Amino acid sequence: MSEHRILVTYLTQAKDLNQKAESIAVGMTVGSWTELPAAKQAELKPYLGEAVSATPLETLENGETRGLITVSYPTRNFTNDIPSLLTGIFGKLSMDGKIKLVDVSFPESFLGTFPGPKYGIDGLRNRLDAHNRPLLMSIFKSCLGLPFDDLKTQFRAQALGGVDLVKDDEIFFADERAPFLERIKAFKQIAIETEEEIGKPVLYAANLTGPVNELNEKAKRAIDAGADCLLFNVLAFGFDALHRLAADPDVHVPIMAHPALAGAYYPSPDYGIATPLLLGKLMRIAGADLVLFPSPYGNVALNKTEALQLAENLTAPLEGIRRSFPVPSAGIHPGLVPQLFADFGLDQIVNAGGGIHGHPGGATAGAKAFVAATLAVTAGKTLQEAAEGSSELAVALTKWGGGR
Repeated sequence: MSEHRILVTYLTQAKDLNQKAESIAVGMTVGSWTELPAAKQAELKPYLGEAVSATPLETLENGETRGLITVSYPTRNFTNDIPSLLTGIFGKLSMDGKIKLVDVSFPESFLGTFPGPKYGIDGLRNRLDAHNRPLLMSIFKSCLGLPFDDLKTQFRAQALGGVDLVKDDEIFFADERAPFLERIKAFKQIAIETEEEIGKPVLYAANLTGPVNELNEKAKRAIDAGADCLLFNVLAFGFDALHRLAADPDVHVPIMAHPALAGAYYPSPDYGIATPLLLGKLMRIAGADLVLFPSPYGNVALNKTEALQLAENLTAPLEGIRRSFPVPSAGIHPGLVPQLFADFGLDQIVNAGGGIHGHPGGATAGAKAFVAATLAVTAGKTLQEAAEGSSELAVALTKWGGGR
């Protein structure tokens, strides 16, 4: 690939895929070509898109061919941000019939202008001193409207179970009963106390919200108050908001990207943006240290092939960009840990809500069940073997099943 061109792959359908690719290459760049005089062509050629390939997949009943086309765009056509990229390669095109944005390949000259994750997988492991195992995260459930003391009790229970991270729910915005900075301070103190008690640190991911022009300053106030990590609804605020947070040297905590609104982009086979790009590659280059996405197992399950490709895009080598932690989410219980490990490997975060809070013994027992399960799979043991030494895991397997 040229050092100064971006390759973009689309899934579409047309009578002639090659002609469709040519039309996009011209229409999304200089607008017209063949009717231009030679002098004007010479002037505009550095900005012209090029049709690279067309790969037919199937012939449809209407006689059209469905397939993949790849178009090359000059990097000079874009400013170094994701909004200009998406507008330039898919803006008006997204409204032009059946076409889905599948993948983008970047030259190093373009990638080098993006921050990528500040910490990534290795940095977060070092921060927690947690190596050679999947990390474990718990989710606050029933946040809104609860008394502050109830939230403190929830946080302590999860931390005492041995999770590595506890995150806010993505819909937990302003709450007069548990203000943003006050709960950060309170949970930080509880984290210090529980670490003294069980010898294990826990990070709290506070939900960063508010007007876009105030996000960086609010993030800095959160860090001054003791925030260890920030949860961020990237698609609601925009990729550039994440980019600016990650690029800010004073926002020196990991950023966790939530997939809220992603369902408006990816589910259709014919329209939108494919998840490996939307929640994988773009989240990573914009600066997400951890990326939540629907697991292949829950009630909002993502297609397994797509989920695995998404995780690959977060962790594969990418021209100096740190790796991001994949966080397959929804429908996770302790009995699924062997399947999670088989599918996503060591470098993932096991993320559970109901699988922890729904444990008959409470959230602390639920977290302990997950700890036992993750330690078992990394040691090559079955969950049944691990359950012999963990009553919490035994109860979880009785309730949810699974595990071998």
